[in-house]
Amino acid sequence: MLRQNVTRFCRELHSEVIRTFIDRFLEEMKLTISRKLLLGYLFMAMLTVLSSAYALFNLEKLSGIAYNITNHNYVLMENSKKLMDILLAQESAEKKYLILKDPELEQIFWKRSQEFKDELAGTRHLKLDRKTKNTVAELDLLQNRLKELFLEENLLLQNGQLQEAQTLSDTVGRATVDDMAIKLRNIQKNMDQAINDEMNLIARQSSMAVKMTMGLGLLSLILGITLALIITRNISKPLQQLQQATRLIAEGNLDHKIEARRDDEIGALAKSFAYMTKRLKVLEALNLDASPLTGLPGNLAIENRIEQLLAKGKSFSLCQVDLDNFKPFADKYGYAWGSEVIKEVSNILSGYISEAKLTEIFLGHIGGDDFVVIGPPDRVESICQRLVTDFENRILSFYAPQDAENGYFIGKNRQGITQKFPLITVTAAIVTDDGSRFKNPLDMARLVAELKEYAKMMPGSNYVTEEYVEKRKSSHPQNLQSTLELKTC
Repeated sequence: MLRQNVTRFCRELHSEVIRTFIDRFLEEMKLTISRKLLLGYLFMAMLTVLSSAYALFNLEKLSGIAYNITNHNYVLMENSKKLMDILLAQESAEKKYLILKDPELEQIFWKRSQEFKDELAGTRHLKLDRKTKNTVAELDLLQNRLKELFLEENLLLQNGQLQEAQTLSDTVGRATVDDMAIKLRNIQKNMDQAINDEMNLIARQSSMAVKMTMGLGLLSLILGITLALIITRNISKPLQQLQQATRLIAEGNLDHKIEARRDDEIGALAKSFAYMTKRLKVLEALNLDASPLTGLPGNLAIENRIEQLLAKGKSFSLCQVDLDNFKPFADKYGYAWGSEVIKEVSNILSGYISEAKLTEIFLGHIGGDDFVVIGPPDRVESICQRLVTDFENRILSFYAPQDAENGYFIGKNRQGITQKFPLITVTAAIVTDDGSRFKNPLDMARLVAELKEYAKMMPGSNYVTEEYVEKRKSSHPQNLQSTLELKTC
């Protein structure tokens, strides 16, 4: 049975589920390679200690059984034999006294009675079960009864009633002695059986302890080898993955993901590879930075252009173009149709640039429905003026006729509640600088975003400049505050 259990356990241990679990455990523990190896050694040492502890536990258990035999069962059996001898000597003294009436025989009787009491009191200090305790208590009572009978026999002898004394001795006295003898023999018989049972138990447990110790030793060996193989696999597999990743990166596959969910040396190497891949993608993006939807330059190119113009110290304008109510439109008409709107805005702006051959104008696509126009201030503002006018007419063709005629469409807001939404409008915000105010593109873009939010609070399509907003704030602060409060509500 033990061999079958060990075999079944080992078969389950080699299953893919357990190997995966241990791999995940080693990764989640965030151990270095050296610590993983140390963990393997400690695990094997733990199994060895467990096997040794089990052997010592069984040895202690067997020692306890042997101690119980020698210091309890055997002693109790010897005490019962000694009590039997005392009882027989006491009975012999009593019989002889009835015949010889010798005072020395009377003293012998009382001496043997006291010896019986003392020996019985010593027996009570042993580890007794309830049945034996009751037997010892009954023997004590019977010994007291035997003493009482001897006193009655002695009184009858003094009154010259020898026949009555002998009759009392042969009947009641004999029955009491026989009862005590039976109880003492039962104690001996029970102790002899207990000794045999515990000796058999020692033999069985010794055999089982040997088998279990050998089984644990074999299990320790199997588990140790298995853990060593798993740790080796845990180390070699990611190295093979890194080797493959290196080859793919060398071939130009920068989208290959490198797993780095480890905190050991291999994890650090994987993170370095991932960082290297990320930097290579950034470098590639700088050269191939274009929106897949519109083909316009993206964020990196926009930031580079702003940084270059700020560094030159030449006056230029940064304009951010954004569509209002675009998301409800896309939710109702679909994002594919929404993409057509974005491409339409791109076409409008590109058409202005190509039509006037404005080579100094930079047009970029931040993403989604946000565009950027960078160039000379007068050119950028002229483009915004044309955009807010042309967009109002061209956007109508993207709506259903009824929605275009109504000037609104029915859709659901972010809470899933059906409501009316205005048609898409365009908002543009312009900030101008020559490098004296803004030190980096982020600060300049932040101000553009603030102006754009102000412009969004105005009805319809429109554009604002920094000077226009400042003038509005100074001349109509109450109207501005009311607009902000209305927007907040």
